[in-house]
Amino acid sequence: MKYILITGGVISGIGKGVIASSIGTILKCNGLEVTAIKIDPYINIDAGTFSPYEHGEVFVLDDGGEVDLDLGNYERFLDATLHSENNITTGKIYQKVINEEREGKYLGKTVQVVPHITDCIQEWVEHVSKLPVCKANESRTPDICIIEMGGTIGDIEGMPFVEAFRQFQFKVGRTNFFSVHVSLVPQPKSTGEQKTKPTQASVRELRGLGLSPDLIVCRSEDPISEEVKMKISNFCHVAPHQVISIHDCTSIYRVPLLMEQQGVLEVFRERLLMPILGPSPLVDSMSKWRDLADRFDKLTDETVIALVGKYTKFEDSYASVIKALKHASLAANRKLILKYVCSEDLEPQMVNENPVKYHDAWGSLVGAQGVLVPGGFGYRGVDGKILAAQWCRERNVPFLGICLGFQSAVIEFAR
Repeated sequence: MKYILITGGVISGIGKGVIASSIGTILKCNGLEVTAIKIDPYINIDAGTFSPYEHGEVFVLDDGGEVDLDLGNYERFLDATLHSENNITTGKIYQKVINEEREGKYLGKTVQVVPHITDCIQEWVEHVSKLPVCKANESRTPDICIIEMGGTIGDIEGMPFVEAFRQFQFKVGRTNFFSVHVSLVPQPKSTGEQKTKPTQASVRELRGLGLSPDLIVCRSEDPISEEVKMKISNFCHVAPHQVISIHDCTSIYRVPLLMEQQGVLEVFRERLLMPILGPSPLVDSMSKWRDLADRFDKLTDETVIALVGKYTKFEDSYASVIKALKHASLAANRKLILKYVCSEDLEPQMVNENPVKYHDAWGSLVGAQGVLVPGGFGYRGVDGKILAAQWCRERNVPFLGICLGFQSAVIEFAR
């Protein structure tokens, strides 16, 4: 089993999940079977009790596990069926160790972070990495396990996991462990110059904790220059070809193609001595993915959909709904224009409280070709959802209500 650990630096939410999924896509397109694990250092047992504002929407797996959104990306990119064990949290690890201590499994020893918590993390990873996830062949054991560590290097919550992987790299051997560090390269508008200091500091901290990156992925608005790449190479103890640039793209489907163009596969092949089972050099192994990305970029016919919800300030609150709309628009060869409408802004009292918000919200709703009202909790904003349902019913506008959104439509119809 080959293990690829992905860590993040400078800021959280830098796109580690998409990078992890993209690496998996490249490897899978070249004949290897890939599984993925997401580590969330929070103490919650799972993501089921989070507010949508706190951590985005919950992703529900086939086995009922309520997990982080990144596992949704893994399943979509890798065409895999993951399990609740593929999401490790601090809460799950501590719960397991405490239960074993209560059962007397440590024979009276003092239970400590090192070695008991770190050993539990390593055992969990080794066990889950061998579970089949392939939809096409349910008995095939994965060749590669991609592990994404949530948060940012230096976070106090993540320290036991960093220490576990510091030990783990020696346990599995150098040719079976690969470290990827994803870091931000900011470009302040005042100077227009790409700054490498945050990445240098982040890599220095990672190496100080005992993990040395084999690949540095630089996230930036624009492609990083060769000069910046050389600077990062010099100061971060990696060869120039081990520094790659992932700038803001037209869609996430472009990311695997960007990584492939910069020779990521060759870096893995050299460092992990990987048996690439994929097609011959004459065949483009990423052709299907390239067609998908090109088709997405060439869409011109627009369809305007209004999403009327309660948590519209944070897009991740409705991630699966948004992904579904994007996939559907791509299948129908339409360019999706998604308008976020806060349901509270549609309610009559907003005329006096904030007339601008009220008129903007109704303007977006009236101008939409279709309306989607997703789920939610509590009574706040429900009147706005009911008004959106009424508008669609009376004017014959295509409407889809999900969960509380559909209940609102039933209430409106009954009234």
